[in-house]
Parts: sequence; C-alpha cells; structure tokens
Amino acid sequence: MVEYDAVIVGAGVLGLATAYHLKSRNPESNVLVIDKFGAAGQGSTAKSAAAFRCFFHSRTNFALSDSSVEFYKHIQNDLEFDLKLRWTGYLWLFDEDEYCKMLPVLKDLASKGLQYVEYEESDLVKKLDMRTDLTDDEEAQLMGLRNVRKGILIPKAGLIDVDSLVKFYESEFMKLRGKIQYNTEAMEVIVESRQPLGIPGEPFFWQDATVAGVKTNRGLVKAKKTIIVAGPWIAKLLDSIGVECFIKAKKRQVFSVKAKTEALKKLLFTKEFTDAGCLPFTIPPTPSAYIRPAPEEDALWLAYADDFPRAFKAEDNPEPEENFYKYGLYQVIVKYFPQFTGCQPFSAFAGLYEINTIDHQPLIFEENGIMVVGGASGSGIMKADAIGRIAAALYKDEEYALLYGDRKFKVSDLGLKDRNIEHEKLVI
Repeated sequence: MVEYDAVIVGAGVLGLATAYHLKSRNPESNVLVIDKFGAAGQGSTAKSAAAFRCFFHSRTNFALSDSSVEFYKHIQNDLEFDLKLRWTGYLWLFDEDEYCKMLPVLKDLASKGLQYVEYEESDLVKKLDMRTDLTDDEEAQLMGLRNVRKGILIPKAGLIDVDSLVKFYESEFMKLRGKIQYNTEAMEVIVESRQPLGIPGEPFFWQDATVAGVKTNRGLVKAKKTIIVAGPWIAKLLDSIGVECFIKAKKRQVFSVKAKTEALKKLLFTKEFTDAGCLPFTIPPTPSAYIRPAPEEDALWLAYADDFPRAFKAEDNPEPEENFYKYGLYQVIVKYFPQFTGCQPFSAFAGLYEINTIDHQPLIFEENGIMVVGGASGSGIMKADAIGRIAAALYKDEEYALLYGDRKFKVSDLGLKDRNIEHEKLVI
C-alpha cells in the first residue's frame, strides 16, 4: 500500500487551496486529495453566494481577505486565468443608531487608507427607487424594520465565480503532479500505535498513538499527515477520535428572482455606484437580509444568514424552505424595495456554513498527527488563499506564513492553544 506524505480530505475551495500551496512548497512530496463528490467544489463551495469584501476592522479579517483577493486579482490580471471578478462593491444601509455606532470605526479605517463612500437618504431614494422611511408602515413596525438614513459603499468588494476559482487551484495542483481521487468518501480516521506490537485492539491508552490516514469507501488511505478540510463534515470525522474542532454546520438558503419587470431591471443594472454596471451587494438594516446581483442570469439573489433558532445540522442534501422566502425574505426586502412586489423565485438552493462556534474565524491546528483546516463561518471564498498558505506553513511546522503580497501571519493565531483573534467591529 502506498503511504502518502499527506492526504487532504475535501476538494472544496479550502481543500484545494491548501493542496496547491502545500504542494508548491513541497514539490517532491506525494500529496493526495480525496472527495466524496465526483468533481471539485461540489459541496458547500458550490452553494456559496460568492461575494467578497476587503473592508474589515480586525487585523485578522483584513489580512486574510485582502491578501486572498489580491491573489485572485493576480490570477486574473497577470496569469490570465479568468475568475470573472466583478467589482460591484458592497452597499451597506444603516439606520441612524447603527450609523452613529459605526462612524468612529469607519473614520478609523479611513485614516488607515481604506476607502468608502457615503450616501445620504435622499441619494439612496433617487438612485435605487427604494423606501427609506417605514415609520408609517404598521407591518414594517411590527417586524421591527428600521428606517434607512445612510448608505456606505465599499468599493473594494464584489463577486467571483467559485467554479473558476476551484478549477484554478485544481489545475495548478495537478500540474505539480498532485493526485486527486473523486467519488471517495472518508468514512473514518485511522489511529495507530507509533510502535505497534501486533496485539488485537491496538492502540491501547498506554501506547503512543497517532492518526495514520483515513478509511474510505474505496479502501484505506495511509499518510504521514492527514489534513481534514471537509467543511461542515469535519466534526463527524473528528468526534469519533475525540478531537474537538468547535465547528458546526448550519443551513444557508439563497433564492433567485428574475429581473422581469422594468423596475427590477433598472435596479439590477444600475450604474449609479460602480463601473461594474450592476447593483452592489446590498445589505439593508437589521435583520440584514441581503440582495446579491446576478447580472449573468438577469437575476437578483435574496438571502439571510439566520442564527437563533436555526439548528446546527450537517445535512448531506440541504433543501431551501419555501416559507423562509414567503414569510421571511420577501416580507423584509419588499418593504425597502417595492420593485419586488409579487415576485416569486425561479430557483433556489441551500448549502451549509461551517461555523466556528468560538469566534467565527478560521481554525487551522494540528493534534496527534491530524491537521484541521476549516471553520471559515461563511467567509471561505474571500479568505481561501490565505487559509491555504497558513495551512501549508503549519504542515512545515513554521511559525509564520507568508501571505500574498509578502505579508507575514503568525500561524498559531488561528490555532487553538495560542489563538489570537481580535473582535470584528464591522459585522454584516
């Protein structure tokens, strides 16, 4: 049986970014990626809203997202691999109270060179044909919806084609003679004694044991290092060997509405904010459901990342819920944007967030011969490249990872033992 230097469980964007950077830094190593699906990025990656922003207050968030997006720009502009990057921007809508709370944070970021553009309520009404004052709307008041007083446009933000991004990492990994085996599901983690004695039932608690690979539906895969990047299914593999990862799965749903009417077409293809020729990724005030433009399909995606009382549940085939749109998303969005009146989704899909329940930041750590990479909590696409580089640095037992643009990042900051994460003040 071949023993690999590393086996990576999961061929989503995080798994393949990890594989690519690990193989780039260790060209002679024998690295295998396995995935239960028949192609790359078919799990939660495929169900992503595929949006990104490089505007954060915390050092961690900014370093991970900005360096990753700069690398994506490099891929598209310099390597000429089309990721369909679209700089739509993010348009964040505030009520009076939230704006006042955020203003010091925004000014602090502006002093550091991060750009944003402010819009007054009257500008938003004119440019978006939206309702900003819901004071006399009894239903809106009953729902706790807030008036819009300010808009903040974040220019360095937009959309990316996740399938293209995954194909880049997959193809580059293969060029480096990396191996990928699809339709291969990791059923359990193999634990063995470092010095086996041939006694049935090994390893015993008094033996020095380590992870030695994974058992799959196609047989055993032995490796010197096992790297679990299986998204929302990480905990299922780790629980059986008593390794805590603090990662749980939660369903997320997206509903797509066709821009059939002139009003919706005008909203979707507005040129009022950026050069992208479409609406920015738009977030109304709390409860902060969002509108994601999909100009390539003449549609607008509506979604909301609900928390309480949404269950933690790792579903193999999550399905969108009709009432989530009918009594939830639609009721909120139509109050601010009457253009959606009477609209029904022509398609919908549901995926899973792999939520780090500690602080919603990625987790990259090693324990007993197994590496864990995950917990991106909905930010996997915008942070994937940095996460892959940090995981590759951990594999080499390095103190610092070098992110794109020669930015140093301390590997242990995303670990468990010496974790060092700042509170994010700009939460959408």
